[in-house]
Amino acid sequence: MTDTRTGNDTPKAVVLVSGGLDSATVLAMAKEQGYAIHAMSFDYGQRHRCELEAARAVAAAAGVVAHKRITLNLDEIGGSALTDTAIAVPEQPGEGI
Repeated sequence: MTDTRTGNDTPKAVVLVSGGLDSATVLAMAKEQGYAIHAMSFDYGQRHRCELEAARAVAAAAGVVAHKRITLNLDEIGGSALTDTAIAVPEQPGEGI
């Protein structure tokens, strides 16, 4: 389908990029299949800010069309060890789902 705004018929894909191996693989697969990639990452106040830097680096290395970083306030729906230094990060895996 041709984009009537640009006249470009390259298919587009939005890929959520965390900076990890899974999202980097999906991004590479979409790129290999000929998609123009629009990457999106979420800043949810994670303690490990290196995740956002890794996402930026993955998106840049892939030559994405654009990379947007969306800020979310997860405090509105509850706390998490990923975002709150007052909550200990579990040392052992949890039981069940």
